[in-house]
Amino acid sequence: MKTVGVLALQGDFEAHARALQEAGAQTRLVRKASELAQVEALVIPGGESTTMLRLLEDEGLFEPLREFGRERPIFGTCAGAILLASDVFRPAQPALGLMDIAVERNAYGRQIESRVVRLQPEPEFVREAGDGELEAVFIRAPIIRRTGPGVRVLLRYLGDPVLVAEGLHMAATFHPELSADRRVHRLFLRLVEQNKVRAE
Repeated sequence: MKTVGVLALQGDFEAHARALQEAGAQTRLVRKASELAQVEALVIPGGESTTMLRLLEDEGLFEPLREFGRERPIFGTCAGAILLASDVFRPAQPALGLMDIAVERNAYGRQIESRVVRLQPEPEFVREAGDGELEAVFIRAPIIRRTGPGVRVLLRYLGDPVLVAEGLHMAATFHPELSADRRVHRLFLRLVEQNKVRAE
């Protein structure tokens, strides 16, 4: 069984851990750089990206996390998606640069603009994770404004990508851990398994 870490500095990391367990993974909460060696993959949950950046620096995790992502899968949701990006704006801030995406922070508006919507999956999502509408919870969500040529768009909302994958990594601008549907987490576990096979 796969052991997936959940970065536990901020955000609803416990909900992600439960979702991953329901999807078939063992989980471990990660708070220190040394704990990255004990997991096959990592989820970076939502939260506040500037606060998360400060906590990563305080804990000496930023560069170890970047190194981890060069070899092992990471799934970032909301603030986690911002941290995975190669370009962040409004306002600009540092990021790990592990995915070829440009992200605009808080682009849907303030907390009051948060919403729950039903999404129609893109064909590639259907092939890999199954058909049917998917509930998506957006909370002060960013918008992916640009995707590089190697980025696969799996879900869209109002024409913008909201779930993307590239190489080892996935990013979602919504919170799949807050819905009962586990297809997104199972899709990440499939990516983790594919990486494990390649490594062997």
